[in-house]
Amino acid sequence: MPEFGLDPEAIAAAVDSALVEDVGEGDVTTRATVPSDARLDARMMARQDLVVAGMPVMREVFRRLAPEAVISIGTDDGEHVAAGVEMARITGKAEAILTAERSALNTVQFLSGIATLTRQYADALAGTGAVLLDTRKTIPGLRVLSKYAVRCGGGTNHRMRLDDGILIKDNHIAVAGGIAKAVTRARAANPRNLAVQAECDTLEQVRDALAAGADRLLLDNMAPQVLRQAVEIVGGRIPLEASGGISLETIRSIAETGVDFVSVGAITQRAPAVDIGLDFVWA
Repeated sequence: MPEFGLDPEAIAAAVDSALVEDVGEGDVTTRATVPSDARLDARMMARQDLVVAGMPVMREVFRRLAPEAVISIGTDDGEHVAAGVEMARITGKAEAILTAERSALNTVQFLSGIATLTRQYADALAGTGAVLLDTRKTIPGLRVLSKYAVRCGGGTNHRMRLDDGILIKDNHIAVAGGIAKAVTRARAANPRNLAVQAECDTLEQVRDALAAGADRLLLDNMAPQVLRQAVEIVGGRIPLEASGGISLETIRSIAETGVDFVSVGAITQRAPAVDIGLDFVWA
């Protein structure tokens, strides 16, 4: 089974939050209508082609609410599956399975949506040598899971948090009085020796940031012809990342300019949930 590094504590925290949000003090409808001794055979089915993500979280949801249930996982995170594939089967008490259904489905649909869109972007980069990165544009509280889903889809994580690296953006540059001053200050006030990355909107900023000692540049909203000039200026001395308004239609032409990385906020910010359902058979 592929390993994408989702920490057990992150799984537990996600399930805690989901169940508090969705279940509250209990599923009053199910308690009122479903016999306590009723049993279900629930089958989680892919209803469209998708890349799987979130199965460990789904399993923990059912384990919490249906500890006696038998849970069989049929697909691995990171696996591409076609519509009609059985992703998992859960057999046990009907009351517990019905209560867990929405939290489990929401999680897998959301994370598989991110993984599926990420795979489309990663496939568009195939053969270019450029690496797909995510951003911090995530739903608050769901960053760890969202970035996990990016890894499942074939992407690579950028900063998880603000303390993971120095990324000097346009607002920092404006307040600091210019990109060279911002880079110089960042290098001087850097006790952890973090890499200093600077966002550049123009080729002049590329030259200034390079001369000031930036370790990496983020080339923001530059057209392909301008990106090629930036690549020539830098000459392979430091890594270059292209970002800003990148779509599935444009990502390959941007990667072919010679940049090392392409970052796309849309893979976590605008990925649609995929269609996955639970089909029930009364046991």
